[in-house]
Amino acid sequence: MRKDVARWLSRRTYTATDYRAAVLAAAKRARGRTVSVVLPALNEERTVGAIVEEIHRELVERQPLVDELVVVDSGSTDQTVATAASAGARVVRVDDVLPECGRVTGKGEALWKSLHVTDGDLVVFIDSDLISFDPQFVVGLLGPLLTDPTVGYVKGLYDRPLSTTEGLVPSGGGRVTELTARPLLGALWPQLSGFVQPLSGEYAGRRDLLEQVPFVSHYGVEFGLLIDLAELAGVDALAQVDLGTRRHSHQPDAALGRMAGQIVQTALARCPGIGVPSDQLVQYVRTGGGIEAVTWDVGVVERPPMRTVPAYAARRAAGLPGWST
Repeated sequence: MRKDVARWLSRRTYTATDYRAAVLAAAKRARGRTVSVVLPALNEERTVGAIVEEIHRELVERQPLVDELVVVDSGSTDQTVATAASAGARVVRVDDVLPECGRVTGKGEALWKSLHVTDGDLVVFIDSDLISFDPQFVVGLLGPLLTDPTVGYVKGLYDRPLSTTEGLVPSGGGRVTELTARPLLGALWPQLSGFVQPLSGEYAGRRDLLEQVPFVSHYGVEFGLLIDLAELAGVDALAQVDLGTRRHSHQPDAALGRMAGQIVQTALARCPGIGVPSDQLVQYVRTGGGIEAVTWDVGVVERPPMRTVPAYAARRAAGLPGWST
């Protein structure tokens, strides 16, 4: 391991259970900070309600750590919107935000637009498909940000159990990380190879940093944010926190291949001189007539830094109040 990575691991790896919501709420008040929690969602009626309820009960009502709790819905056709709203979240439909910017599909679009409809100085992103969610995830992600002003962005790390025909593999659920993201970091950005879960969907950052970087529209968003924020603020401004165990629904291998394709696209876009890569991924399926090729578009769209969007800049300059609990 590189010496700089070893030093970073020792200095910038934290543990969620070391932080207490009451202590952080007091630190937040003392520093005059506000916190927004954002859940991007698409057809997550089975899980989003429990996550919102836990955050609202523990971190809005019991301890005033979270000021905004927002679900950004990307066009769910199930009961995600109603479930999230009844559980205590403000629900925003992604198509209603910055309509003058048009519509781009993907998780990254929801995250990018969430900056326009929230006001927290600190923004926490939580995936809405988590099973057995623990509100300590939010507490842990906020811990370094509220106790160390030199930390600007915090990624979650965790074990990801994978259910197989032979039982539960305790840490087998990070296939795209191990087969795509980690090799890319090791080869092209080795200074970031200390991140245990570079594709983690649970992370938090300071608004004044998040609004300065682009957001990739699809599954490359986490990879792009990691690279771009390290470039903007320096590796030492980034940290990771051990959240314990994270459980969520798993995708089939073919879907993971398409995710990996989008991550590769995101990485290559950050390598000067390579040019525009092909945005097509060919996969193969067996049918009654033999082997059939299926071509997928894995190209990604990058939304510009939110600070450069006129409507956002005007809203920030005017100090327009957002929703708060």
